[in-house]
Amino acid sequence: MPHTKSTLSLPHLILAILVTLVWGSNFVVIHIGLEHFPPILFAALRFLFVFFPLCFFLKRPKVPIKDIAFYGILVGAGQFGLLFTAMKLGLSPGLASLIMQVQVFFTIGLAMVVSGEKVAKYQIVALFIAASGVVLIGVKGGGEATPIALALAIIGSFCWALSNIIIRKTPNVNTLSYVVWGGLFAFPPLLLYSYFTEGGSQIFAMITNANLEAWAALAWQSVGNSMFGYAAWGFLLGRYKAAAIAPLALLVPISGIGASVLLLQETLPTWKIIASGLVLAGLGINTFWGRVSAK
Repeated sequence: MPHTKSTLSLPHLILAILVTLVWGSNFVVIHIGLEHFPPILFAALRFLFVFFPLCFFLKRPKVPIKDIAFYGILVGAGQFGLLFTAMKLGLSPGLASLIMQVQVFFTIGLAMVVSGEKVAKYQIVALFIAASGVVLIGVKGGGEATPIALALAIIGSFCWALSNIIIRKTPNVNTLSYVVWGGLFAFPPLLLYSYFTEGGSQIFAMITNANLEAWAALAWQSVGNSMFGYAAWGFLLGRYKAAAIAPLALLVPISGIGASVLLLQETLPTWKIIASGLVLAGLGINTFWGRVSAK
């Protein structure tokens, strides 16, 4: 398979770090956007503007149409539809950036199932450590992480992992084209669901009355997070092993929590620091243990 490299080149490492910085700060942008748009409409508009106008300049990638459809639905309705709803229900931006990184274990686990690889003992330990942090968030989260919001975010992270596996099937594909055309299958079901659950007249009023801050948040979602972030991430996933790329997402909650504290004055009580430490420790063990023990 083409994606067999385990160690990133320096340019690709820098690219991966830039993506994680964009994704981490993006949770603050989502918080701002949800002050102006209902969650499903916000997700629908994000993917509508991912698809238009680039669909006129980028050809549809040469992959089965069902793969593009599954990718679009998983990322659109699955990952972001659920994430935006979870944040609207009270999941704070910092904790959202942390919980979504459970996709690291989902991605590696799914890749093992698909390729027949075995799970290492340290990866099982890492999973339990990270899972204990998620449980602590569920117990202590209160208004920042209600059980429903937490469950929606975890399911959303699983959808993210599934989309990673789909895009890895064709490593040499134009990933920006994949992301753009995936939007064709992401926004229609979201718009339809938004119309029936968030109200047609309310949707029209919110779009026409949206201010510059709302449109700026939407533009960052479409251009920065999707067009740059997911295209670059898909590019890397197509050239390296899942275990080499997915764990780098552990940088996302660091930038996400940092941005939330600096820009939104999100508090950092002791339980949140401990929970974050457990999740990041699990991700860190998964990332570095194999490399260290191999030396």
